[in-house]
Amino acid sequence: MPLLAVNGLRTFFHTRDGILRAVDGVSFTVERGATLGIVGESGSGKSVTCYSLMGLVPQSPGRIESGSAVFDGIDLLHCPPRTARSIYGKRIAMIFQDPMTSLNPYLRIGDQLIEPLLIHEQISTSAARARGRAMLEAVGIPEAGARMDRYPHEFSGGMRQRVMIAMALITRPELLIADEPTTALDVTVQAQILELIKRFQRELGMAVIFITHDLAVVSGLCDRVLVMYAGRVVEAANVRTIFQQPRHPYTRALQRAIPATQPKGAELYTIPGLPLDLSQPFLGCPFAPRCEFAVDRCRREEPRLQEVAPDQSSACLRAQAGEI
Repeated sequence: MPLLAVNGLRTFFHTRDGILRAVDGVSFTVERGATLGIVGESGSGKSVTCYSLMGLVPQSPGRIESGSAVFDGIDLLHCPPRTARSIYGKRIAMIFQDPMTSLNPYLRIGDQLIEPLLIHEQISTSAARARGRAMLEAVGIPEAGARMDRYPHEFSGGMRQRVMIAMALITRPELLIADEPTTALDVTVQAQILELIKRFQRELGMAVIFITHDLAVVSGLCDRVLVMYAGRVVEAANVRTIFQQPRHPYTRALQRAIPATQPKGAELYTIPGLPLDLSQPFLGCPFAPRCEFAVDRCRREEPRLQEVAPDQSSACLRAQAGEI
């Protein structure tokens, strides 16, 4: 039985310009101790999917229209608020994309770090601070005791990200959701952060959902990958298959756009066109207007995610027919 099973998740935003279908029928599972990567362009629905699982979608204008997200036998989308509060921050934790805006600038680092312990484990403040110092040391922050009393602006970007990781891991969660935790960090700090996450995953045996734009990160960190486009999963497979035998044109285009795969001196490849406006209705495959393999059928028929090979699914009509 998987630790987390998401089925038919739909999260829409009801705006003045129409209904924006940010997440439209997403399904996936996460096994205990495994790492699931979610990739795609900005606006593909990666972060909103995870915010929906964490109960962080603003209820106006956002709304979870349908679906389920069963975590260890509990449906996160329909359980009582008290049950949800006992899970979020304790059994499921999240590292947010921008630590500068995620950390409260008016509160000392130590106060923010120990808050999950005071809420979920009801221990004394002194015991919580001792665990907080130990966690800061574990994530590689020197002089942890003194830094507990400092404010976020006194930390570098990499240090703030380490604080966010410490906050997420201090309660030893079973599932960690990392929303682009290395964005805007230099490659050296990025490598340190990724190694830190992998080390704690081994030590705690936790599952990880890793959201990123960086396919290179996915190749070295994840066991399984979801490729999202226009709020939908367009391909799902284990990480080796995704890179060696992609079966959706969007996945192929993402790989072609990696600078390291381009011939030296050649013009960098970019995916033509722009992502769909999800507040407007459309027919057929959402990627068809940008797809080099699209035919008339792609613009008329809506593709469904189907298995095209063992442990590999694709939402491409031509791939399902064996034509590409």
